[in-house]
Amino acid sequence: MMRLGRDSAARAPIPRSIWVLVTAAFVIALGFGLVAPVLPQFAKSFDVGTTAATVIVSVFAFFRLVFAPAGGRLVNLLGERWVYLTGLFIVAVSTGACAFAANYWQLLVFRGLGGIGSTMFTVSAMGLLVRLADPAARGRVTGLYSSAFLVGNILGPVLGGLLAGFGLRVPFLVYAAALIVAMFVVGLLLKDVHPANGEEAAERPSMELREALAHRAYRAALVSKFANGWSSMGVRVALVPLFAVAIGAGESMAGVALAVFAVGNAAVVIPAGRIADTRGRKPMVLAGLAITGVGTAALGLSAGSAMLVATSFVAGAGAGLLNAPQQAVVADLIGADRRGGSVLAGFQMLSDVGAIVGPIAAGFLAEQLSYPVAFAVTGAICLLAAVPWFGAPETLSAARRGGPDEIVPGEGSGVDRR
Repeated sequence: MMRLGRDSAARAPIPRSIWVLVTAAFVIALGFGLVAPVLPQFAKSFDVGTTAATVIVSVFAFFRLVFAPAGGRLVNLLGERWVYLTGLFIVAVSTGACAFAANYWQLLVFRGLGGIGSTMFTVSAMGLLVRLADPAARGRVTGLYSSAFLVGNILGPVLGGLLAGFGLRVPFLVYAAALIVAMFVVGLLLKDVHPANGEEAAERPSMELREALAHRAYRAALVSKFANGWSSMGVRVALVPLFAVAIGAGESMAGVALAVFAVGNAAVVIPAGRIADTRGRKPMVLAGLAITGVGTAALGLSAGSAMLVATSFVAGAGAGLLNAPQQAVVADLIGADRRGGSVLAGFQMLSDVGAIVGPIAAGFLAEQLSYPVAFAVTGAICLLAAVPWFGAPETLSAARRGGPDEIVPGEGSGVDRR
């Protein structure tokens, strides 16, 4: 039976609609990378200080966090497709408006609105993946989706730096245009799969957040999502560039270290998804948290460029092992026949909270104590996030048999109702 399960996971097809979402994810990430290198410089062109320039970056994440619950409710009310397309439209318009900002405060408002649109299409895209992916291929699908974002994030800054030569406003216009194209393509190709009205969404029952919180697997996923947001999305971006300069590696090596992290992530994310579809989600999550924690702590002990690059690759690989399986766990709990906007929004919010709190806490530790302490604490948080997973059930086999109802809320042994 186990052999048959593994074979079916390997053969489970990936429908065209998934490839449409993956392609759109690549375009979105590529465009985000286009504006990332020029955004702080553009903010400073309005004669503001460094702190004000960094606020332009953080306001996007802040509005993503604040609007996430509303985004989840909209998914439950209107359906994933409408919310996804509306989110893309909001980001496109707000990004285009950034190019015409006449002062710092206009730029701040436009960028904040982009965060609202971002959380709308992020939560709804996760909901679409839950609905469209075969339960036996959820790990592969989430791995494929994540890898599209990774490749886009790697290529985007390179292209953004080139476009900046034509003016700091140009990358914003290119990104806005790309999002409009993506919106029309997704709307057209997913038209038959997801009707343009909310009737289909209203017919499907929804999984409420309190129901999801009754599952140990979901609570464990929230903890690991927070740890990943703290370490990979927050501390990595905020602290590694400063640390590279502090150890004499230089600013250019900081960029190399960030790129190598992404390479390590991309190298394992698809294989990790495949293994999660055959061996189970839980082992991959535990392995990812362990490797991320050890790699991040070791990064803080780097005395030169070679170790900085090596530990960045290890930490990136650990994050790659973690991402797809933990998202697949949440998808298993929701199931393909239910709406899970609030559940997915809560899951995403924990990453945003970690990405906001992590850099502040780690930056304080680095300033008051040392960089090694800051990275060690970050690594310890990843290792501690593994603790709830030891008591969480494996969701893969039960999801294959009958969906989330087969997984006993609060049960830690992995025993299901059959």
